[in-house]
Amino acid sequence: MKNIINLIAEKTDNNQRVDQFIAERENTLSRTRIKNLIINSKLTINEKIIIDPSKKIISGDILTLEIPVPRQLSLKPFRYKLDILFEDEDLLIINKHAGIPIHPGAGNYDNTIVNALINYNKKLSNIGDELRPGIVHRLDKDTSGLILIAKNNNSHENLSNQFNKHTIKRIYQTLIWGKLRPQSGKIETFIKRSSRNRQLMEISLSKGKKAITNYKTLEVFENNKVPTFSLIECRLETGRTHQIRVHMAFKGNNILGDKKYKKRYKKIKNIDSELEKIITNLDRQFLHARTIGFIHPKTGEEMEFGSDLPEDLELVLKNLRNACK
Repeated sequence: MKNIINLIAEKTDNNQRVDQFIAERENTLSRTRIKNLIINSKLTINEKIIIDPSKKIISGDILTLEIPVPRQLSLKPFRYKLDILFEDEDLLIINKHAGIPIHPGAGNYDNTIVNALINYNKKLSNIGDELRPGIVHRLDKDTSGLILIAKNNNSHENLSNQFNKHTIKRIYQTLIWGKLRPQSGKIETFIKRSSRNRQLMEISLSKGKKAITNYKTLEVFENNKVPTFSLIECRLETGRTHQIRVHMAFKGNNILGDKKYKKRYKKIKNIDSELEKIITNLDRQFLHARTIGFIHPKTGEEMEFGSDLPEDLELVLKNLRNACK
């Protein structure tokens, strides 16, 4: 089953973007949802499939938009203790631990945050991908910190719009090799999937999606007995795949523990043996989603949540500080 919306453009609609035109006519659909439907070939204009949301329409155009009925979930529940910081009838804030993926995917369809939410019998939005109910953004498997989950479709669309408008506050902390130059600033590039390794992303001068990371240095660790590291705060304007990891690698300051965008460790003479073990044995990237802020989709209230660095990352900082005394 599916719903069909039929529209006809008038003279006053000439040269208007098709996604904007539909959003003005159908106020039950968000522009984000409309864009996704168009990209997924659900729109025809004059019986021709259109996949470009920015296409301009002209008077007399006949538009047909197909809205598929959300698919039923067939995911297995996963017994896993979720660290839920906040919950109401519209959304959840979860403090995610490193090592667990957000949603099912190749190689792991059962042991994810989504499967854990199903195990807790949480209602989730279902307007997106069948494998990603409730997911409006994501964190990498080995990144810890705050994740926002939508429990119904209205919340999902509202929160997705906030992400697309870059009004969601997202602050991360990361420990990088060396020192950034300048120590505070903005990295603005395009990011696209790597042509050499489809699991990686890379910087491009002209292709891909625009990516903007604002950063500032919080603390520098250096002396003649330790490698130089910097604790960095990153505030995202966009949320591209692996954005912070790619931007730090682009600057030549890879994230400690990042196995995909890694930097070869150079042994330091006279380094503290305990510190060296902690540095070389960290089994995930030192990256933590520390703060998230947004407007509640129903109440309009400004909300902000924080998460302290987990013990494994705090242990690294503790030993670095001791070694630099």
